[in-house]
Amino acid sequence: MDELEKMLLMQVADLHKVPEGAYNIRKDGETDGRRSTANIEIVPRKDGKSGIDIIVRPFTKNESVHIPVVITKTGLQETVYNDFYIGEGADVLIIAGCGIHNCGEQQSEHSGVHSFHVGKGAKVRYVEKHYAEGDGKGESVMNPTTRVEIEEGGRMEMETTQIKGVDSTVRVTRASLAKDASLVIREKIYTHGKQFAKTDFSVDLNGEGAGADVVSRSVAAEESSQEFLSRINGNAACHGHTECDAIIMDSAHVAAIPCLTANSVEAELIHEAAIGKIAGEQLVKLMTLGLDEAQAEEQIIKGFLS
Repeated sequence: MDELEKMLLMQVADLHKVPEGAYNIRKDGETDGRRSTANIEIVPRKDGKSGIDIIVRPFTKNESVHIPVVITKTGLQETVYNDFYIGEGADVLIIAGCGIHNCGEQQSEHSGVHSFHVGKGAKVRYVEKHYAEGDGKGESVMNPTTRVEIEEGGRMEMETTQIKGVDSTVRVTRASLAKDASLVIREKIYTHGKQFAKTDFSVDLNGEGAGADVVSRSVAAEESSQEFLSRINGNAACHGHTECDAIIMDSAHVAAIPCLTANSVEAELIHEAAIGKIAGEQLVKLMTLGLDEAQAEEQIIKGFLS
Protein backbone atom coordinates (compact mmCIF):
# COMPACT_ATOMS: atom_id res chain seq x y z
CA MET A 1 0.00 0.00 0.00
CA ASP A 2 1.22 3.51 -0.78
CA GLU A 3 0.99 6.34 1.76
CA LEU A 4 -2.22 7.80 0.29
CA GLU A 5 -3.99 4.45 0.48
CA LYS A 6 -2.76 3.94 4.04
CA MET A 7 -4.10 7.35 5.05
CA LEU A 8 -7.54 6.70 3.54
CA LEU A 9 -7.76 3.25 5.12
CA MET A 10 -6.89 4.73 8.50
CA GLN A 11 -9.69 7.30 8.13
CA VAL A 12 -12.45 4.90 7.10
CA ALA A 13 -11.44 1.62 8.76
CA ASP A 14 -8.85 2.49 11.44
CA LEU A 15 -6.36 0.34 9.57
CA HIS A 16 -2.62 0.99 9.77
CA LYS A 17 -1.67 -2.23 7.99
CA VAL A 18 -3.25 -5.24 6.32
CA PRO A 19 -5.89 -6.45 8.81
CA GLU A 20 -6.01 -9.79 10.52
CA GLY A 21 -8.84 -12.14 9.63
CA ALA A 22 -10.97 -11.94 6.50
CA TYR A 23 -10.72 -8.85 4.31
CA ASN A 24 -11.31 -7.42 0.85
CA ILE A 25 -9.66 -4.10 -0.01
CA ARG A 26 -10.88 -2.36 -3.14
CA LYS A 27 -8.85 0.44 -4.77
CA ASP A 28 -9.79 2.45 -7.85
CA GLY A 29 -12.31 -0.09 -9.09
CA GLU A 30 -10.14 -3.19 -8.60
CA THR A 31 -9.44 -5.69 -5.84
CA ASP A 32 -6.24 -4.65 -4.04
CA GLY A 33 -6.13 -7.55 -1.60
CA ARG A 34 -8.36 -10.36 -0.34
CA ARG A 35 -8.24 -13.10 2.25
CA SER A 36 -10.77 -15.65 3.48
CA THR A 37 -10.60 -17.65 6.69
CA ALA A 38 -11.82 -21.08 7.72
CA ASN A 39 -15.15 -19.60 8.83
CA ILE A 40 -15.55 -16.57 6.54
CA GLU A 41 -15.35 -16.95 2.77
CA ILE A 42 -15.10 -13.99 0.38
CA VAL A 43 -15.72 -14.76 -3.29
CA PRO A 44 -16.50 -12.77 -6.48
CA ARG A 45 -20.16 -12.51 -7.43
CA LYS A 46 -21.43 -15.01 -9.97
CA ASP A 47 -24.07 -12.78 -11.58
CA GLY A 48 -21.64 -10.57 -13.47
CA LYS A 49 -22.10 -7.54 -11.22
CA SER A 50 -19.10 -5.88 -9.66
CA GLY A 51 -18.73 -6.92 -6.03
CA ILE A 52 -18.33 -9.86 -3.68
CA ASP A 53 -20.24 -12.39 -1.59
CA ILE A 54 -19.25 -12.78 2.05
CA ILE A 55 -20.35 -16.09 3.59
CA VAL A 56 -20.08 -16.47 7.37
CA ARG A 57 -20.46 -20.05 8.59
CA PRO A 58 -23.07 -20.83 11.28
CA PHE A 59 -21.95 -20.26 14.88
CA THR A 60 -18.81 -18.36 13.91
CA LYS A 61 -17.72 -16.28 16.92
CA ASN A 62 -15.31 -13.41 17.59
CA GLU A 63 -14.23 -12.90 13.98
CA SER A 64 -14.20 -9.79 11.80
CA VAL A 65 -14.42 -8.81 8.15
CA HIS A 66 -12.86 -5.63 6.68
CA ILE A 67 -14.16 -4.48 3.28
CA PRO A 68 -12.94 -0.87 2.78
CA VAL A 69 -12.92 1.01 -0.54
CA VAL A 70 -10.49 3.75 -1.57
CA ILE A 71 -10.64 5.93 -4.67
CA THR A 72 -7.66 8.08 -5.69
CA LYS A 73 -8.49 8.69 -9.37
CA THR A 74 -10.59 11.68 -10.36
CA GLY A 75 -13.51 10.81 -12.62
CA LEU A 76 -13.85 7.22 -11.39
CA GLN A 77 -17.51 6.29 -10.89
CA GLU A 78 -18.55 2.83 -9.77
CA THR A 79 -21.44 0.82 -8.34
CA VAL A 80 -20.50 -2.22 -6.26
CA TYR A 81 -22.83 -4.96 -4.99
CA ASN A 82 -21.82 -6.88 -1.86
CA ASP A 83 -24.00 -9.61 -0.33
CA PHE A 84 -23.48 -10.88 3.23
CA TYR A 85 -24.77 -14.28 4.32
CA ILE A 86 -24.55 -14.57 8.10
CA GLY A 87 -25.12 -18.11 9.30
CA GLU A 88 -27.32 -19.14 12.21
CA GLY A 89 -25.92 -18.26 15.63
CA ALA A 90 -22.88 -16.40 14.28
CA ASP A 91 -21.55 -13.26 15.99
CA VAL A 92 -19.30 -11.10 13.77
CA LEU A 93 -17.95 -7.59 13.26
CA ILE A 94 -18.01 -6.10 9.75
CA ILE A 95 -16.06 -2.91 9.05
CA ALA A 96 -16.73 -1.15 5.77
CA GLY A 97 -16.31 2.42 4.55
CA CYS A 98 -15.12 4.46 1.61
CA GLY A 99 -12.42 7.09 1.32
CA ILE A 100 -12.05 9.34 -1.74
CA HIS A 101 -9.04 11.51 -2.56
CA ASN A 102 -10.05 13.74 -5.48
CA CYS A 103 -7.57 16.36 -6.62
CA GLY A 104 -8.89 16.62 -10.17
CA GLU A 105 -11.63 18.36 -12.10
CA GLN A 106 -14.08 15.47 -12.49
CA GLN A 107 -16.60 13.90 -10.13
CA SER A 108 -15.52 10.76 -8.28
CA GLU A 109 -18.34 8.54 -7.05
CA HIS A 110 -18.78 5.30 -5.16
CA SER A 111 -22.23 3.73 -4.84
CA GLY A 112 -22.29 0.63 -2.66
CA VAL A 113 -25.26 -1.72 -2.44
CA HIS A 114 -24.93 -3.99 0.59
CA SER A 115 -27.46 -6.76 1.22
CA PHE A 116 -27.44 -8.54 4.58
CA HIS A 117 -29.09 -11.91 5.18
CA VAL A 118 -28.86 -12.41 8.95
CA GLY A 119 -29.66 -15.95 10.03
CA LYS A 120 -31.63 -17.20 13.01
CA GLY A 121 -30.15 -15.99 16.28
CA ALA A 122 -27.14 -14.39 14.54
CA LYS A 123 -25.59 -11.09 15.62
CA VAL A 124 -23.86 -8.55 13.38
CA ARG A 125 -22.15 -5.28 14.24
CA TYR A 126 -21.66 -3.24 11.07
CA VAL A 127 -19.45 -0.12 11.09
CA GLU A 128 -19.33 2.15 8.03
CA LYS A 129 -17.43 5.43 7.66
CA HIS A 130 -17.29 7.83 4.72
CA TYR A 131 -14.51 10.35 4.18
CA ALA A 132 -13.33 12.54 1.33
CA GLU A 133 -10.59 15.09 0.70
CA GLY A 134 -8.70 16.76 -2.12
CA ASP A 135 -7.88 20.23 -3.40
CA GLY A 136 -9.35 19.79 -6.89
CA LYS A 137 -12.66 21.13 -8.19
CA GLY A 138 -14.19 17.71 -8.77
CA GLU A 139 -16.91 16.56 -6.38
CA SER A 140 -16.75 13.48 -4.15
CA VAL A 141 -20.04 11.56 -4.10
CA MET A 142 -21.03 8.51 -2.04
CA ASN A 143 -24.43 6.81 -2.22
CA PRO A 144 -24.71 3.78 0.08
CA THR A 145 -27.73 1.46 -0.07
CA THR A 146 -28.20 -1.10 2.69
CA ARG A 147 -30.77 -3.90 2.55
CA VAL A 148 -31.31 -6.00 5.65
CA GLU A 149 -33.30 -9.18 6.27
CA ILE A 150 -33.12 -10.51 9.83
CA GLU A 151 -34.50 -13.92 10.71
CA GLU A 152 -36.02 -14.96 14.03
CA GLY A 153 -34.00 -13.79 17.03
CA GLY A 154 -31.30 -12.18 14.91
CA ARG A 155 -29.77 -8.80 15.73
CA MET A 156 -27.91 -6.19 13.71
CA GLU A 157 -26.23 -3.01 14.97
CA MET A 158 -25.29 -0.38 12.38
CA GLU A 159 -22.94 2.54 13.06
CA THR A 160 -22.67 4.90 10.10
CA THR A 161 -20.54 8.03 10.06
CA GLN A 162 -19.88 10.70 7.46
CA ILE A 163 -16.85 12.42 8.88
CA LYS A 164 -15.54 14.91 6.31
CA GLY A 165 -15.49 16.19 2.77
CA VAL A 166 -18.36 14.34 1.07
CA ASP A 167 -20.05 16.75 -1.34
CA SER A 168 -23.23 14.73 -1.89
CA THR A 169 -24.68 11.58 -0.36
CA VAL A 170 -28.00 9.76 -0.49
CA ARG A 171 -28.08 7.04 2.16
CA VAL A 172 -30.86 4.47 1.75
CA THR A 173 -31.62 1.69 4.25
CA ARG A 174 -34.39 -0.90 3.92
CA ALA A 175 -34.94 -3.56 6.58
CA SER A 176 -37.33 -6.42 7.26
CA LEU A 177 -37.44 -8.09 10.68
CA ALA A 178 -38.93 -11.44 11.67
CA LYS A 179 -40.05 -12.63 15.11
CA ASP A 180 -37.90 -11.35 18.02
CA ALA A 181 -35.40 -9.80 15.60
CA SER A 182 -33.85 -6.41 16.40
CA LEU A 183 -32.15 -3.59 14.50
CA VAL A 184 -30.21 -0.73 16.08
CA ILE A 185 -28.97 2.14 13.91
CA ARG A 186 -26.74 5.01 15.00
CA GLU A 187 -25.98 7.63 12.35
CA LYS A 188 -23.64 10.63 12.58
CA ILE A 189 -23.32 13.25 9.83
CA TYR A 190 -21.49 16.57 9.52
CA THR A 191 -21.92 18.80 6.48
CA HIS A 192 -20.48 22.19 5.58
CA GLY A 193 -19.95 24.41 2.56
CA LYS A 194 -22.63 23.55 0.00
CA GLN A 195 -22.69 19.84 0.77
CA PHE A 196 -25.91 17.80 0.63
CA ALA A 197 -26.82 14.73 2.68
CA LYS A 198 -30.05 12.75 2.57
CA THR A 199 -30.92 9.80 4.78
CA ASP A 200 -33.84 7.51 3.94
CA PHE A 201 -34.62 4.76 6.47
CA SER A 202 -37.54 2.33 6.18
CA VAL A 203 -38.02 -0.61 8.55
CA ASP A 204 -40.76 -3.26 8.43
CA LEU A 205 -41.38 -4.94 11.79
CA ASN A 206 -43.12 -8.07 10.59
CA GLY A 207 -42.69 -10.51 13.46
CA GLU A 208 -44.01 -10.58 16.99
CA GLY A 209 -41.43 -9.13 19.37
CA ALA A 210 -39.44 -7.43 16.61
CA GLY A 211 -37.83 -4.10 17.51
CA ALA A 212 -36.03 -1.20 15.85
CA ASP A 213 -34.18 1.76 17.37
CA VAL A 214 -33.06 4.36 14.81
CA VAL A 215 -31.16 7.45 16.01
CA SER A 216 -29.54 10.11 13.81
CA ARG A 217 -27.36 12.97 15.03
CA SER A 218 -26.18 15.59 12.59
CA VAL A 219 -24.63 19.03 12.27
CA ALA A 220 -25.32 21.26 9.26
CA ALA A 221 -23.01 24.27 8.91
CA GLU A 222 -22.49 27.10 6.41
CA GLU A 223 -24.74 26.63 3.33
CA SER A 224 -25.10 22.85 3.53
CA SER A 225 -28.41 20.99 3.35
CA GLN A 226 -29.67 17.84 5.05
CA GLU A 227 -32.80 15.71 4.83
CA PHE A 228 -33.75 12.93 7.25
CA LEU A 229 -36.62 10.57 6.42
CA SER A 230 -37.43 7.70 8.72
CA ARG A 231 -40.31 5.23 8.42
CA ILE A 232 -41.16 2.41 10.81
CA ASN A 233 -44.00 0.09 9.88
CA GLY A 234 -45.37 -1.94 12.78
CA ASN A 235 -47.02 -5.01 11.29
CA ALA A 236 -47.22 -7.12 14.48
CA ALA A 237 -46.85 -6.86 18.26
CA CYS A 238 -43.57 -4.96 18.05
CA HIS A 239 -41.76 -1.86 19.27
CA GLY A 240 -40.07 0.87 17.25
CA HIS A 241 -38.31 4.15 18.01
CA THR A 242 -36.90 6.74 15.63
CA GLU A 243 -35.09 9.92 16.68
CA CYS A 244 -33.43 12.79 14.81
CA ASP A 245 -31.34 15.41 16.64
CA ALA A 246 -29.74 18.13 14.50
CA ILE A 247 -27.69 21.25 15.13
CA ILE A 248 -28.16 23.94 12.49
CA MET A 249 -25.62 26.72 11.96
CA ASP A 250 -25.02 29.70 9.68
CA SER A 251 -27.25 29.50 6.55
CA ALA A 252 -27.78 25.75 6.54
CA HIS A 253 -31.05 23.87 5.91
CA VAL A 254 -32.31 20.80 7.79
CA ALA A 255 -35.54 18.82 7.24
CA ALA A 256 -36.59 15.97 9.55
CA ILE A 257 -39.52 13.82 8.44
CA PRO A 258 -40.29 10.90 10.77
CA CYS A 259 -43.20 8.60 9.88
CA LEU A 260 -44.83 5.81 11.87
CA THR A 261 -47.43 3.34 10.58
CA ALA A 262 -49.16 0.87 12.89
CA ASN A 263 -50.86 -2.07 11.20
CA SER A 264 -51.42 -3.93 14.47
CA VAL A 265 -53.11 -2.79 17.68
CA GLU A 266 -50.13 -4.30 19.53
CA ALA A 267 -47.52 -2.15 17.77
CA GLU A 268 -45.75 0.39 20.02
CA LEU A 269 -44.07 3.12 17.96
CA ILE A 270 -42.40 6.39 19.01
CA HIS A 271 -40.74 9.19 17.07
CA GLU A 272 -38.73 12.21 18.22
CA ALA A 273 -37.21 15.08 16.25
CA ALA A 274 -35.33 18.16 17.38
CA ILE A 275 -33.53 20.84 15.34
CA GLY A 276 -31.87 23.86 16.91
CA LYS A 277 -28.82 26.05 17.17
CA ILE A 278 -26.03 25.73 19.71
CA ALA A 279 -27.22 27.07 23.03
CA GLY A 280 -25.68 30.40 23.98
CA GLU A 281 -25.03 29.35 27.57
CA GLN A 282 -22.94 26.42 26.32
CA LEU A 283 -20.74 28.79 24.32
CA VAL A 284 -20.39 31.22 27.23
CA LYS A 285 -19.44 28.45 29.64
CA LEU A 286 -16.64 27.19 27.40
CA MET A 287 -15.45 30.70 26.55
CA THR A 288 -15.04 31.46 30.26
CA LEU A 289 -12.56 28.57 30.29
CA GLY A 290 -10.35 30.35 27.76
CA LEU A 291 -11.70 29.16 24.40
CA ASP A 292 -12.67 31.58 21.66
CA GLU A 293 -16.11 31.23 20.01
CA ALA A 294 -14.89 29.03 17.14
CA GLN A 295 -13.03 26.70 19.49
CA ALA A 296 -16.07 26.48 21.77
CA GLU A 297 -18.33 25.59 18.84
CA GLU A 298 -15.86 22.91 17.73
CA GLN A 299 -15.85 21.30 21.18
CA ILE A 300 -19.65 21.30 21.38
CA ILE A 301 -19.95 19.70 17.95
CA LYS A 302 -17.37 17.02 18.82
CA GLY A 303 -19.27 16.16 21.98
CA PHE A 304 -22.62 16.09 20.17
CA LEU A 305 -21.37 13.70 17.48
CA SER A 306 -19.29 11.49 19.78
